[in-house]
Amino acid sequence: MDIQGLMRQAQAMQKNMQTAQEELAKSTYEGVSGGGMVKITIKGSGFTERLWIDDSIINVSEKDILEDLIIAAFNDAKKKADEDSGARMKSLTNGIALPPGFKL
Repeated sequence: MDIQGLMRQAQAMQKNMQTAQEELAKSTYEGVSGGGMVKITIKGSGFTERLWIDDSIINVSEKDILEDLIIAAFNDAKKKADEDSGARMKSLTNGIALPPGFKL
């Protein structure tokens, strides 16, 4: 067993994972709800970058509907970010699944 070789592989993998994390943090994901009337853009880090609401749905009496659409758009964007993160990490770990909830 080549311990030094394994250590080099681990270091290379760690560097690749760090690069992937940096790329993910810079990536943006758009979530949409209400047939495109609400859009939200988040960074891969999970921070909200932009919120857009179609003027036609701004009605004070329907505030609860607008709030639900915003939440749905955010969740859509977050899901896309998580899926992309999972796919990138899976490719870096050569298909080895990480434990649920394990974040890199």
